[in-house]
Amino acid sequence: MLGLMQDRPLLISSLIDHAATFHPRTEIVARTCEGPIARSNWAGIRRRSKQVANALKQLGIFPGDRVGTLAWNTHRHLELYYGVSGSGAVLHTVNPRLFPEQIDYIVNHAEDKVLFFDITFADLVAKIAPALKTVTTFVAMTDRAHMPDLNLPNLLCYEELIDAQRDDYAWPEFDERNASSLCYTSGTTGHPKGVLYSHRSTVLHSLMECAPDTFGVNSSTSLLLVVPMFHANGWGMPYATAMVGAKLVMPGAQMDGQSIYELMRDEHVNYSQAVPTVWAMFFQFLDAHPEIDVKALGVQHICCGGAATPRAMIDRIERDFGAEFTQGWGMTETSPIGVIGKLLPKHAGLSQDERTSMKMKQGRGVWGVEPKIVGPDGAALPHDGVSAGLLHVRGPWIARAYYKGETNVLDDEGFFPTGDIATIDEDGYVQVVDRAKDVIKSGGEWISSIDLEGAACGHPAIAEAAIIGIAHPTWQERPLLIAVKRAGCEVTREALMEFLSGKVAKWWVPDDVVFVDALPHTATGKLLKTALREQFRDYQPLQPKSMGN
Repeated sequence: MLGLMQDRPLLISSLIDHAATFHPRTEIVARTCEGPIARSNWAGIRRRSKQVANALKQLGIFPGDRVGTLAWNTHRHLELYYGVSGSGAVLHTVNPRLFPEQIDYIVNHAEDKVLFFDITFADLVAKIAPALKTVTTFVAMTDRAHMPDLNLPNLLCYEELIDAQRDDYAWPEFDERNASSLCYTSGTTGHPKGVLYSHRSTVLHSLMECAPDTFGVNSSTSLLLVVPMFHANGWGMPYATAMVGAKLVMPGAQMDGQSIYELMRDEHVNYSQAVPTVWAMFFQFLDAHPEIDVKALGVQHICCGGAATPRAMIDRIERDFGAEFTQGWGMTETSPIGVIGKLLPKHAGLSQDERTSMKMKQGRGVWGVEPKIVGPDGAALPHDGVSAGLLHVRGPWIARAYYKGETNVLDDEGFFPTGDIATIDEDGYVQVVDRAKDVIKSGGEWISSIDLEGAACGHPAIAEAAIIGIAHPTWQERPLLIAVKRAGCEVTREALMEFLSGKVAKWWVPDDVVFVDALPHTATGKLLKTALREQFRDYQPLQPKSMGN
């Protein structure tokens, strides 16, 4: 027997309609690529997103067609989020930090028909345009006064295109399982893979982002979204903020410490989300300006993800901001929420050091995501906080296949294999030990590169650290620490190894330390360890260790 409740499709257009109806004057603030701050509100975003939908119709875009963007976090990109998906087309957010050859590949693989781009990417677009086989129209996201001088076929000006459209567009209704957006992974090997989200998965994911035990976004939130909108749909925040009518502040192309500080100060930001590298840059700015009272900003909540957050960074965020720190884990294939590191009531009596230790775990499962860990034989391992295995997840916003690619990526129980090695404790907290491809296998035991990197970054002279395994004749692999010093700071190899000897197991201490000016990163800001392993493939440590040293 079926229930007697109304059956309304879960569509992204319902989010912008809600925001414009019940929170019409809540501000949307963005630093534009032209320089000035642009101010709008949810009513204005809906009006212009409907103009976008009419413009797409004029350009011959039909439901299911892919529309590409090469764009930062701005009000115009937000308009495309709703105008494209709301019309039934598929928004394809292209990561501009990928190599041009990778961008060529994914735009052609997605078969984008229109490519919207910010003017900061004009030279990139000019370079790749001849290789884009399916793009028939290019739209520069600016006004006529700032149009780039490009020799491209069918090059249009965004503001002129939008201004010529009516704003009385009626959002169509269709199956909630229809595709809404497309993001490609930035894998370090092979071609990027397309993750195709649905309207249903996006709306359900947004609901969970507003839950207090997740991000707790609400109508009193003033969110500075530093996470790029081309990274897993900006962690879903362009949708969740509309669902509750929160204020959304976007930094455009300027994500340096000073620019982030100014937006926090001027827009009364109380919540911000960014990857650890952004916070590292922010703290470098603060170190150069000791006169700034960070607590006076009034930031109450800071969320990190994309990479493990070092203990020293967690402590500094909570000490300097006086804010609650939350870490999360996810990936493009999980929309991206997988687990969120909120503490339980039982943790209220813990010391600050113990609380930080809990927050260094990636987090607990949230409704909608079911995690498990499995051994080499595929058998499930106990949730005892000790047994480490491959992390698998399933849920309504988890990918089941890749676009035009592998269709059988799930295990026999329908779980998606993440490629991470993790433990899960009795309270459901997931702690990622390492990526399966990054864990160091030494003498039959695992050494976590994540934990070692976090320990190294706890030294006041270290800005960033990477751990890779190097070949060892007896122990198979041993860890090598590759570190970047903070500006104006000095530390010797011996001093850093001595520092680590008190922080990790004795046999985990790296065989050697190499100092470099900078570390390579992927397009999503993660350490590019394939490049480091290639660079140091034949490296011989100064003093090879034995497992017992």
